[in-house]
Amino acid sequence: MHKPEQRILLTGATGYVGGRLLAQLERSGQPVRCLARQPEFLRPRVASTTQVVRGDVTDRQSLLAAMQGVDTAYYLIHSMAANGDFEERDREAARNFGSAARAAGVRRIVYLGGLGSGSNLSPHLASRQEVGRILRESSVATIEFRASIVIGSGSLSFEMIRALVDRLPFMIIPKWVRVQAQPIAIEDVIAYLIAALDYPAGESRIFEIGGADVASYQDIMKEYARQRGLRRFFVPVPVLTPRLSSLWLGLVTPLYARVGRKLVDSLRNETVVRDQTASAVLGIAPRGLREAIERALTNEDKEFAATRWSDARSSQGKVKHWGGTRFGSRLVDTRTAYVERTPAQAFQPIRRIGGKTGWYYGNWMWRVRGWLDLLFGGAGMRRGRRDTETMRPGDTVDFWRVEAFEPDHFLRLSAEMKIPGRAWLQFEVDAADEGSTICQTAIFDPAGVLGLLYWYSLYPIHEILFAGMLRRIAREACNAREV
Repeated sequence: MHKPEQRILLTGATGYVGGRLLAQLERSGQPVRCLARQPEFLRPRVASTTQVVRGDVTDRQSLLAAMQGVDTAYYLIHSMAANGDFEERDREAARNFGSAARAAGVRRIVYLGGLGSGSNLSPHLASRQEVGRILRESSVATIEFRASIVIGSGSLSFEMIRALVDRLPFMIIPKWVRVQAQPIAIEDVIAYLIAALDYPAGESRIFEIGGADVASYQDIMKEYARQRGLRRFFVPVPVLTPRLSSLWLGLVTPLYARVGRKLVDSLRNETVVRDQTASAVLGIAPRGLREAIERALTNEDKEFAATRWSDARSSQGKVKHWGGTRFGSRLVDTRTAYVERTPAQAFQPIRRIGGKTGWYYGNWMWRVRGWLDLLFGGAGMRRGRRDTETMRPGDTVDFWRVEAFEPDHFLRLSAEMKIPGRAWLQFEVDAADEGSTICQTAIFDPAGVLGLLYWYSLYPIHEILFAGMLRRIAREACNAREV
């Protein structure tokens, strides 16, 4: 175990790796100080033992204040998503951070960079390694981890793979997609970062880290497709440069276009571990590719199930995209209603949903859907409900099953009809002002292109159906008696 007296500064706590590292440090009881440009957004998401201070790596004075009394400072930021010269931005930030750490007496910097070797590194990888060199030149002992592709829900590399495999049954595979890498699970990256706290102070080291398997992007795509139950066909071509491929990627996965193009430019470089000392020195046994993807999908299910969509909707403001909002592989359509009733009264019509009560709006459409489900070998609407007033996990509700139930607060139904993917219908009720809010959320995890076509073709009907359902539930709640 690392020493409990260590004082830790964490940058990048709102990012993919930093957020997971913070959660692990908090679980271990470590007091952490987080540097954030907008502390007000981070404070509600951290433990009571975690301190959040305002600061920016481009402002050396704010860094000096944040680093007072710190033993170990984690540097988990980069400027790849920024417009303009990201290399110069990263140089300036690293110089400021190293200089402030030296002035504040910080004993160690821990930095996560990119794996790769040779003189022909892409601008992205070259910049990541240059940042490590600048931090070491600050005279503060620096532990630099050079990682290959990170596998985990939310990782840029993994999300690009997901988008490509989910959307494209046929993929053109240029030579660079077969370049070798050593993908590493996000849990193993976090384990290495935590292990650095126990590494002897006063010595700078570069550790190359990767998973147990050497694989290409094509291998990762094939394994992801296998685990998602998707048939995908890969067509090798001798041309299509990384630059042209990055432009194509921007069309297929526009959400990641800006950083994705810079990332694709780096795919000509092998990212295979040459120095195997990290695992032995730090006592980490990394997972293989299959387990890394399995855990990414399993953890995503757990995180997704724990998401409060009433909070997610309020954080998005009033912006609503046609077709719902994408969260990982899932498509989410959420809406809320306010009623001047207690949560128990507001929840009454929700707990009675389905069976003889029906679905509050467009019951004939639900029956048609049930007939179609029977036609394709599904259960249809004939199963009804065990009880019209009470529910428990595992109960059937027509062609849904109760996955989670909290009286007067929460219901999640998972679909058991024949559909190209997985679907859930979820209700949350919370006290608000003099009444309650009802949050209704439809969630769909499409299986490939057929699943996407299913969701978007039915979305206009869902808009009418689910909006009408929520209005009727709110009306029924207003007529409910106090219990």
